[in-house]
Order: sequence, then C-alpha cells, then structure tokens
Amino acid sequence: MDFLGFYQHLPSDINPVAIRIGSFSVAWYSLMYLAAFATVYLLLSYRIKKKEGNFIQAEITDFLLYAILGLRVGARLGYVFFYNPLYFLHSPAAIIWPYDASGAYTGIHGMSYFGGVIGIVSAALIFVKKYRANFWQLADFVVPAIPAGYFFGRLGNFLNGELFGRVTDKPWGMYFSDGLLRHPSQLYEAYFEGLVLFVILWAHRNNPKFAGQILPIYLFDYGLFRFGIEFFRAPDPQLGLFFGALTLNQIFSLLAMVLAVAIGFSIRRKDAKIIDR
Repeated sequence: MDFLGFYQHLPSDINPVAIRIGSFSVAWYSLMYLAAFATVYLLLSYRIKKKEGNFIQAEITDFLLYAILGLRVGARLGYVFFYNPLYFLHSPAAIIWPYDASGAYTGIHGMSYFGGVIGIVSAALIFVKKYRANFWQLADFVVPAIPAGYFFGRLGNFLNGELFGRVTDKPWGMYFSDGLLRHPSQLYEAYFEGLVLFVILWAHRNNPKFAGQILPIYLFDYGLFRFGIEFFRAPDPQLGLFFGALTLNQIFSLLAMVLAVAIGFSIRRKDAKIIDR
C-alpha cells in the first residue's frame, strides 16, 4: 500500500482499545481524556511556579476536581437536553446507565462541548465562592491552558473513530467505519480549536491589557473556529441541518461569539474588578 492509501485508511486500521488484559480494557479515548487533564494541570502548575498568578497549587488542584465533575455532568446533560431530548425523555435511565436492553455493556455515549462549558463555569462559580476568589482572575489564569487539553480530547475522538466529517473527494479525506471517504474533522478541530487557540491565548496570558478578557477571547475564537469547521463535520443524524444550512453546533458557536462580545464590552464598560486578591 502506498503512503496515500496508508493515510486514508488509518482510522479504520486503528483499534480504539489501547490496552486489553482479559476482559479488562482501556480505550484510547479514556487515555486521551487523562492526557488532557494532565496537560492542563502541568501547564497551570508551571504558571504557579513562575508566579504568574495569585493561586497556590492546592487551590488549583481543588479547582480541577470541581472542573472535572462540572465538565462530565454538564457535557452529558448538555447532550441529553440539546441533542437528543426525545430519546432520553422516553429512556431516562440511558442518561447514566451504560448497558443496552440486552445487558451488553455499551458505555455512555454522547457529550456536548457547550454543555461542558456551562458545567465548568458553574463549577468555577462554586469554587470562587468557596475560596472568595475573583472569577475573572481565575478565568485569566486557567483558560489559556484549556485548548491544550482540548487537543487531546479531539484526538481521542479520532482514535475512537467518531464525530468524523462529511463525505469528500479530497485526497486528505480518510475512510472511517462506514467505508466512505470523509473529512477528518476531529483533526481539524484538534489543530484549530486546540493547538492554534492555545498558542493565541498562551502568548497573551500575562499581558495586562487583556486582564479579564481571556475568557471572552477564548469563547469568540473557539466559536469562530468551530463555526467554520462544522461545514466539514457530519451533522448529528438525529438533528440534521437547521434552516437547511447550519448545524446546531454552528448556532451555538454564533451564540458563543455574541456572548463573548457582550462580556468583553461589559467588562470594559463597567471597569470590572480585575484586581489582586
């Protein structure tokens, strides 16, 4: 097989299970999630070591525990309510039950990025109340590291053979489980929403001109990248396209961009208290 053939058939040749010992198995997807959280933790620890913020290691470790729980709950409930509400209305146990009707283990499938954002912000609000911290300072400190973790999350989607793109005839397309040549949209997202966005935010993390603005910058840039990439990603089959052209994720991306602009102007207009604790 030539290189092009190897490249295009790579997804179908990847075993989503990374480790199997008897009946015990660990998926690449799970390992990528662990890599994502470990990367964010190490980046934030680096910031603490360089004294780039007013947080200590124990506080950030505690916050990440809040964030992990908020992410998992928010992402799952976001999928339930935004993407497949009728199914879960009739099968509510499927929200948390990882077995099908025959008793076979299927895992819990279906997470929403935008639901995850709501979950993390909710966790952050609880955290700042507990520690009497400044929300915008926390956002300025944590958000620049998030896209680096997101890179691994989308790489996990690719290794798991899910959330692939639309059918294409381009040579950089790849064959996924349905045997069709498709855009590897997971890799597009890993690059733009992960690596590129990380470089942008990390480069501006200590610039005082952007105090309190890192979160809205992240939301706007993520929404912009996601809106464009969604034209290459296959829409959710149970939803299809809205207005004959847009996916639900594109609608949410537009809303995120509008919200980001509103937050940015609000912070500047009200001169929000982005001050040291």
